[in-house]
Amino acid sequence: HFQKDTVHSRDPTGQDHAMVMLRRAVPLAAALLWCMAVEPRKAAGFVAPATGRRRSHVRCSAPASCTTSRARTLGATRAARRAPVLAVLGSPGVQATNWTPESWREKEAKQLPTYADEAKLKAAEAKLRKVSPLVFAGEIRSMQEQLAKATLGQGFLLMGGDCAESFDEFNVDHVRDTFRVILQMALVLTFGGTVPVIKVGRMAGQFAKPRSENTETVDGVELPSYRGDNINSEAFTAESREPDPQRMVDAYYQCAQTLNILRAFSYGGYADISRLHAWNLDFVETTSMGSKYRQLADKVDESLRFMKAIGVNTESDTFTQAQFFTAHECLLLPYEQALTRMDSTTGRWYDCSAHMVWIGERTRQLDCAHVEFCRGLGNPIGIKISDKCDPAELVTLCQTLNPNNIPGRITIIVRMGAEKLYTNFPPLIRAIQREGLSVLWISDPVHGNTIKVESGYKTRDFEAIRAELRAFFDVHDQMGTHPGW
Repeated sequence: HFQKDTVHSRDPTGQDHAMVMLRRAVPLAAALLWCMAVEPRKAAGFVAPATGRRRSHVRCSAPASCTTSRARTLGATRAARRAPVLAVLGSPGVQATNWTPESWREKEAKQLPTYADEAKLKAAEAKLRKVSPLVFAGEIRSMQEQLAKATLGQGFLLMGGDCAESFDEFNVDHVRDTFRVILQMALVLTFGGTVPVIKVGRMAGQFAKPRSENTETVDGVELPSYRGDNINSEAFTAESREPDPQRMVDAYYQCAQTLNILRAFSYGGYADISRLHAWNLDFVETTSMGSKYRQLADKVDESLRFMKAIGVNTESDTFTQAQFFTAHECLLLPYEQALTRMDSTTGRWYDCSAHMVWIGERTRQLDCAHVEFCRGLGNPIGIKISDKCDPAELVTLCQTLNPNNIPGRITIIVRMGAEKLYTNFPPLIRAIQREGLSVLWISDPVHGNTIKVESGYKTRDFEAIRAELRAFFDVHDQMGTHPGW
């Protein structure tokens, strides 16, 4: 009751309190990620470079289930918070018709490598079909239930992680540091917005990279493009650039290790909120963001002491554990199909390589293989769009992937830049609202790395990232929707 009353209080300007607090919390959370998810020697300021392959991503969410009237929106949001969501929770929907896990092979498949040894490819796929699933159907349904609540105004989604994972950079410390940065950001957003935060790692599967060209030329030598460590190697040699099916198997075992580490940290005591001061990375202790985080941590500590004093058990799972989900781009379809399993309790098919998968900007064509594969999955599905996306196309795509309009099923990932958000984003929101579609919007502001620093890394100015986040909030404010709800 305290949370509900706080969320719906209003400041003197008439703005919804949670809207105001989220506006304050999101830039701080983004700054924490930007400052912490880079190497210590490069974290001396906010325009710190992230490596080309380990560029960090931060995303935040907003539902599209509100009307364009601000008054009606606030009322609908309040009603949604009170309304039962039993109609969508635990409901996996209806299995897609005329679909099988391999029906995508009858469609045009873009961004897939060409393997020279077909027998070796089939052997790798057969091996992956026999391994244990990386995630389980019950976990996937739990994530969709939480996303459904977010579309109804009862949550906020945060996703963070690397642009692309690699074999060489994998180690426990890197997984731990990414995990605790996301914990910190979630704490800031939860405390600032007073809504539950769904924590998603762009981890344990984010290897493959879409490319604009199939080949790359260096000093007159033309070789296949590097497509990610689960396909080929970055070294510029003919042998390294040859797609190797065994790399799919190697990627699976690294993902299994990553998920094992994440589960240990999530449920083994590391995520205990009483350890929030220990989540700070050493090299940001003296930065202004580190100082702001410590101030917030002190307030949370004070709240915890108060709760203990009145008899609240702060050693329960709610305080000592953190549910953490994973997501990646559904790009390498032979790998995704090999890890797709039928759930024995519902009879539905789930891609058990991750809790959530998304379709990229280059592979979201309606008549192509990636949409065909994803339309039959029980997983939450993301759709990445830019300013090139047509409103009618987006509506058709959502209806194809979610014909029953189940809340929590579709998340739209928006990356346009601040200026284009103001002009191109409103027509997309209007189109989704006009059709009454239930989606969750994500702002993905970490893209377009055009600044090259002395180390040779390409990065993006933090102010451009913050401007895009603010534009995302501004547009939803103008449209009568609420970022994060």
